[in-house]
Amino acid sequence: MNEAEIKEIRQKLVRLRSELEELEQVSRETGETVELDQTRVGRLSRMDAMQGQQMALEAGRRRRDQLVKIEGALHRIETGGYGDCFVCGEEIDARRLSVDPTSTRCMKCTEK
Repeated sequence: MNEAEIKEIRQKLVRLRSELEELEQVSRETGETVELDQTRVGRLSRMDAMQGQQMALEAGRRRRDQLVKIEGALHRIETGGYGDCFVCGEEIDARRLSVDPTSTRCMKCTEK
């Protein structure tokens, strides 16, 4: 990969990190425990509220996982190891990195 491609990917990663951090902040502000008055709300409504809460928790976990991957990719860019497969050491195809800039394995090693 050339410098221009790496610079573009770095900018993409920084934007994505910013968006995810903003979503995480909004989620924290709105993700408080749901308490329903059981005398007024039926069983299905309580189950629906609990399911919604679990889905929100899972979405938060996925956002945090993605943030860790983004930080790793940015660190590899800074240290010069970005774009190399963790398994075989070969260069990861630029098309793969343009789709998922946090990729750490080439297609051959991913398929193994």
